[in-house]
Amino acid sequence: MQARVSLADADGLGRNGLGPDWLRPDWPASAQVHALCSTRAGGVSTGAFASMNLGAHVGDAPQAVAINRQRLQAALQHTTPGARPVFLNQVHGASVLELACGVSDGACADAAVTSCAGLACTIMVADCLPVLITDRQGRAVAAAHAGWRGLAGGVLESVLESFKALALMNRALDATQIRANGVLAAADLLVWLGPCIGPQAFEVGAEVREAFCAVNAQAAAHFSPQAGGKYLADLPALARQRLAALGVGQVYGNDGSDAWCTVTQTSRFFSHRRDGGPGGGTGRMAACIWLG
Repeated sequence: MQARVSLADADGLGRNGLGPDWLRPDWPASAQVHALCSTRAGGVSTGAFASMNLGAHVGDAPQAVAINRQRLQAALQHTTPGARPVFLNQVHGASVLELACGVSDGACADAAVTSCAGLACTIMVADCLPVLITDRQGRAVAAAHAGWRGLAGGVLESVLESFKALALMNRALDATQIRANGVLAAADLLVWLGPCIGPQAFEVGAEVREAFCAVNAQAAAHFSPQAGGKYLADLPALARQRLAALGVGQVYGNDGSDAWCTVTQTSRFFSHRRDGGPGGGTGRMAACIWLG
């Protein structure tokens, strides 16, 4: 999953096209499906944004962000010539953008889906959960930004519905692979959860618990009571629960352990909860998935 730091060359990328400790999903995806998740390593930003900050809205030097984004694009093009990341204006909602040829950065959405080769569905995070999606045939891909608001508000339901519609439109799935109720067959979907704030660090108020329990009372199992009416929330477990309710059983990546926690893994991940302030205060990582 990781490259040795010694393989990093002058542009910050290793011989495998990734930054020194970037993540690559370990899942049984088709050969034409490519995915990665950046970390703090491999860029040129300094200070609180050191070094691979990809967020243009957090107060980092614009030139540094531009170089970092060029390096991300170079990582994509290591496997797929001409590939590029498509950045969204994420607003913690449930809107989904279908990426088509000529699409520009900056559309207001919290998820993206595409069947076009070389267009990378790209989600920026610094505590929220990045979710990458494909099917076993590898004929479409999607990504979602799942903070607690988006997750409670149905971003996973929305992106999977859009994925299904795109797959059907492009004949990406046989009719036999769609159940009569319209839910994507669990045997066909693959989902990867990236790093996010862990269950020992994500303290929330009662209103967050109520937002999830209003949809599914069993969500209460993923909130641990704390003093002062607060709770520790398990974001990856809540995502897995939502996916299971949609019939999705093949979920890989983040299992809620400390190694995936953006707050506790200080040297590897950016964390808004740990380092952020009103003006941004910390960088953003990116999770990308594309066809090529």
